[in-house]
Amino acid sequence: MHTDLDPGSKKIKYILSGDGAGTIFQINDITGDIHAIKRLDREEKAEYTLTAQAVDFETNKPLEPPSEFIIKVQDINDNAPEFLNGPYHATVPEMSILGTSVTNVTATDADDPVYGNSAKLVYSILEGQPYFSIEPETAIIKTALPNMDREAKEEYLVVIQAKDMGGHSGGLSGTTTLTVTLTDVNDNPPKFAQSLYHFSVPEDVVLGTAIGRVKANDQDIGENAQSSYDIIDGDGTALFEITSDAQAQDGIIRLRKPLDFETKKSYTLKVEAANVHVDPRFSGRGPFKDTATVKIVVEDADEPPVFSSPTYLLEVHENAALNSVIGQVTARDPDITSSPIRFSIDRHTDLERQFNINADDGKITLATPLDRELSVWHNITIIATEIRNHSQISRVPVAIKVLDVNDNAPEFASEYEAFLCENGKPGQVIQTVSAMDKDDPKNGHYFLYSLLPEMVNNPNFTIKKNEDNSLSILAKHNGFNRQKQEVYLLPIVISDSGNPPLSSTSTLTIRVCGCSSDGVVQSCNVEAYVLPIGLSMGALIAILACIILLLVIVVLFVTLRRHKNEPLIIKDDEDVRENIIRYDDEGGGEEDTEAFDIATLQNPDGINGFLPRKDIKPDLQFMPRQGLAPVPNGVDVDEFINVRLHEADNDPTAPPYDSIQIYGYEGRGSVAGSLSSLESTTSDSDQNFDYLSDWGPRFKRLGELYSVGESDKET
Repeated sequence: MHTDLDPGSKKIKYILSGDGAGTIFQINDITGDIHAIKRLDREEKAEYTLTAQAVDFETNKPLEPPSEFIIKVQDINDNAPEFLNGPYHATVPEMSILGTSVTNVTATDADDPVYGNSAKLVYSILEGQPYFSIEPETAIIKTALPNMDREAKEEYLVVIQAKDMGGHSGGLSGTTTLTVTLTDVNDNPPKFAQSLYHFSVPEDVVLGTAIGRVKANDQDIGENAQSSYDIIDGDGTALFEITSDAQAQDGIIRLRKPLDFETKKSYTLKVEAANVHVDPRFSGRGPFKDTATVKIVVEDADEPPVFSSPTYLLEVHENAALNSVIGQVTARDPDITSSPIRFSIDRHTDLERQFNINADDGKITLATPLDRELSVWHNITIIATEIRNHSQISRVPVAIKVLDVNDNAPEFASEYEAFLCENGKPGQVIQTVSAMDKDDPKNGHYFLYSLLPEMVNNPNFTIKKNEDNSLSILAKHNGFNRQKQEVYLLPIVISDSGNPPLSSTSTLTIRVCGCSSDGVVQSCNVEAYVLPIGLSMGALIAILACIILLLVIVVLFVTLRRHKNEPLIIKDDEDVRENIIRYDDEGGGEEDTEAFDIATLQNPDGINGFLPRKDIKPDLQFMPRQGLAPVPNGVDVDEFINVRLHEADNDPTAPPYDSIQIYGYEGRGSVAGSLSSLESTTSDSDQNFDYLSDWGPRFKRLGELYSVGESDKET
């Protein structure tokens, strides 16, 4: 930098400011020369804006305005090309034609594309020839060979170079890799691994069972390798079928119909495998299918018996004789050994055991009488078992239809009761009746009606057959009077059209009733006819109900009265021992003072010292003694019993033996009174104890005591 000022007049100093001043650029303050003190990189910063100014050396005062200038960095080829998105991957279908585009790549150069050839790139392939080529300037990669086969080589590695300076020597270069994968096309047909397959299968195999698998290999992959399998020829096309397994890419041969070793022992099939997805571009390579032969050998197995028919239908008349043959079933052993067959009836289907079967020839016979009216159909199951191998069993349903015979006489369809009005007219239809027959003739029912021979000339009624197979009963005259005859019985003979015909006699009850003028029945009872006009039937029923209610009340009153007058004590001649009731309740022992409250045994009437005895009749009256104080709840049981024993021993009215002491108090005001069979002490009735001497030596002393007591009383 140089100023226009006269350097001789003042001492000048140059200063620099702006981008990079002092760090990248430095100015000589005396001469004004600017130097770069660091290496410059155009790719970092292409230009710098600086300001220079001349100032007084001593005072630093500006001598002239600042001057701004720009320093531009000139590019040199110091950056090699780079593939920022590498490495690359691309695919191309196999068998592609020459020059098929695969992909394109792009390299970048940080140098200035405007100045020189530093950023001018040229592309080339270092590795991957002769399979692929690249456009030098556009970097488009193409196939260099036609019909590359994926099955021969699937993947290729291509090394690509980008060089600047237009590819001339001295230029910088960069490389990247491109992996090219050939995608599959359907250019290979399926091929069976072997031309002949052998399988064996038992004749009793279940339908749908897989017998074997065949597979046609295809060098293609994915959907291009999918094949469908079919049976196109052979003698077992109706018995076998083949299905394709999409996962395993093989064909599964399955049984379609039952096999029979005795009929045919082997089968031959021709199986074809064909590609599902065919590419028409490669149809010229030949048919995309292959065939193989499959031989299937049937193995013998012990089979169950086979009936001559899958079902049987038998018919039998309901009057068939017992043990008569109804029909026959037949079965055979399909095996070569031909085991004998034994027949039986599954009794779960014949719980009433109405049928039997001959175990050898399969003839079904009748075991119990049949009745079509109870059951028309009988469905049973016949079992056929091989004698040599009892595990081989077959079953067949047999339906037995019971045919009808004329074994039921016709009768009235229901219980009929006819009503005849007293004011009826001659020829009036009293009742229409119909008949029923449990039998079921083929041509339907046809009934004949007639009166009994002795009733043909019935003076009161006649009959008339209707077209609908019913019968009408008509009155011959009028003037019926229920006072003279209330009920008429009309026997009617009903015959069917069977062979031989059957008949029965049904009696129709005809009641004579009082009717209104328009024929409505009002009353059919004689009593109702003689009742006064003012008293209705409802009133009569009410009176009768009241009478019955009064009778019930009287009966209840008499019953309660008799029950109340029954004596509550036993008779004198009954044995007192029969009235002792024992309560075998076991206590808790001497230590148990909580289980029973002894105070409950006390009679409040005995507190004053007078406790009347109820077990004997006293013959001496004594003055009441001073009573004991009430016993507390916590009193000792032994002491209580000893006190009571002392009182009994000193009681002059007590007999000289251990007697029953009554401690159970019944309570005051008991309506029932005492339940003791002995008389109370207040009784004035006399007792004769002479019978005690008749009881034996054990009661002799007791008799003497009571006898003495009686004699003392007399004296």
